[in-house]
Amino acid sequence: MAHYNYLIIGGGMTADAAVQGIRQVDSTGTIGIISADRDAPYDRPPLSKGLWKGKPLDGIWRKTKDHNVKLHLGCRAGKFDAKGKQVTDEKGNTYTFDKLLLATGGTPRRLPFGEGHIIYYRTAEDYRHLRALAQKGKRFAVIGGGFIGSEIAAALAMNDVQVVMIFPESGIGALPYPRELSDFLTGYYRDQGVEVLPGESVEGLERQGDQSVLTTSNQRRIVVDGVVAGIGIEPNMELARQAGLKVDNGIVVDEFLRGSTADVYAAGDVANFHNPALDRRLRVEHEDNANTMGKQAGRNMAGKDEPYHHLPYFYSDLFDLGYEAVGLLDSRLETFSDWNKPFRKGAVYYLRDGRVRGVLLWNVWDQVPAARELIAERGPFSRDDLKGRLPRVLQSASK
Repeated sequence: MAHYNYLIIGGGMTADAAVQGIRQVDSTGTIGIISADRDAPYDRPPLSKGLWKGKPLDGIWRKTKDHNVKLHLGCRAGKFDAKGKQVTDEKGNTYTFDKLLLATGGTPRRLPFGEGHIIYYRTAEDYRHLRALAQKGKRFAVIGGGFIGSEIAAALAMNDVQVVMIFPESGIGALPYPRELSDFLTGYYRDQGVEVLPGESVEGLERQGDQSVLTTSNQRRIVVDGVVAGIGIEPNMELARQAGLKVDNGIVVDEFLRGSTADVYAAGDVANFHNPALDRRLRVEHEDNANTMGKQAGRNMAGKDEPYHHLPYFYSDLFDLGYEAVGLLDSRLETFSDWNKPFRKGAVYYLRDGRVRGVLLWNVWDQVPAARELIAERGPFSRDDLKGRLPRVLQSASK
């Protein structure tokens, strides 16, 4: 039986950030990480971005081991007794702890067919698998037109692979982007050689030799050398449920990132937290939240009582387009687009009841802090108020 002052379940970016936070406060306490991933902690964004643009795989690994941490890799926690402060993994090994962090992330949603022949893109192993297939195959299907689907489709297309995108929405990014921007992006992907099939769902997969044949809701048959799906994730809450912690679209935490049981914390993709600027609870699946929240959870586990009031941002690379965004991006909200160059450079504001709830900075950089300040303001704002509101948008857009 191993005992740790700090035990972390999950081995992603949040876990590594928590280790950094712990070590800022406690340089000697024992730390253990239990991770189902066989790889040590690594940066996840390059898997769908930089690695496809020539950056080396060696550059993604984090330096978790430098902080005197015991890594239990390829090891899944199976039983969690929060009150008894004990975790048992699926191999029967038992771990006890003083403080515990649930950084369990999420599991990709799966389709009810094609088992073993669809890459649900999320891990470094998924990257290795897809990269190997892309070096041999010529045509790939990407199921999903959201955040991951759009990035993977662009990454493959930039590596001389024929790509067909299939998704039920009206256009690429139809859920977060205003209709006119989604329509532009759909046309832009087609101009880059991507076959885009909006308004269709994949309903079946059968094998034909080494290839997969997809059947769509429009009775289309699509023959490809590989299939990638990016259709969202479900937060991994089973351990929390088992231990009797409060869950609701994630593990519910207070402003100090504590769960509903003493000495148990949660952070990252799986954590449901309250954000004061938006005055609502959020669960955020992006790098900035993983890093910032993970570090804060680690500091608080080590004795600090510092509230987590950070409003995370996220970003994406889509061929030669890119963006940073903060707050709520929901096309159902009222939107106002302040373009320097239509669909190429500008800001999109998302409003509810006269308040800015989200900002999309399209090919505009270094404006996230100003966007956060705007979201925190009470308003009300009209479209005229927002025209040129971010003072350096035009200057940044000219870069």
